[in-house]
Amino acid sequence: MRRARLALIAIAQLLAGGLAHAQTYDPSYPVCMQIYGPVGYFDCRYASLAQCRYLAVGRSASCVVNPYFPSSKPAPPHRPRRPAG
Repeated sequence: MRRARLALIAIAQLLAGGLAHAQTYDPSYPVCMQIYGPVGYFDCRYASLAQCRYLAVGRSASCVVNPYFPSSKPAPPHRPRRPAG
């Protein structure tokens, strides 16, 4: 009885911890290669889509723009519209 209670407490603690999410994209490079297979992953170390596509030839992979790469262009400032007239 005591072992079952300890096992139940241990399982409850493991489940209460939640799941940890690993960062999928490396924000250092603008392009990532998504590799498909039993263990799919993103390889973010490409400077351009052309470079990534060249290295993806013959592999079960595709190239995507890294959504976490910081944009080199600053966002345009918001200007309120003037009333016509």
